[in-house]
Amino acid sequence: MKYLKQFTLILAISFIGELLKEILPLPVPASIYGMVLLFLCLETGIIRLSSVKETAKYLIEIMPLMFIPAGVGLLESWGVLYPILVKTAIIIIISTIVVMAVSGKVTQGVIRHCGQKKTLEAEKNE
Repeated sequence: MKYLKQFTLILAISFIGELLKEILPLPVPASIYGMVLLFLCLETGIIRLSSVKETAKYLIEIMPLMFIPAGVGLLESWGVLYPILVKTAIIIIISTIVVMAVSGKVTQGVIRHCGQKKTLEAEKNE
């Protein structure tokens, strides 16, 4: 019963994300709205982590299964994809490199910021 309650809570947040997508005129996917809402609810304490933790872990464990239908869809569309395969591969490689670089820079910035913050706190305590 606990898992059903947790799953229902996650689905409710996802549904609110779907509603926001219909209401707000922004080009943001409903899943992003849902993730941001869940994050904000967890950060503000509206939802406790223990209220969704076990079900979220399970959903992450089975996530690879969710990609199987998409892979089958790609195989069925092979005739359409084949002429643009090289262009698509180049775009995928470049975008992956850009995402890796930006993620690395953001992570370095956060680490640097946290390090400076700890240094300032240590100086205040001395």
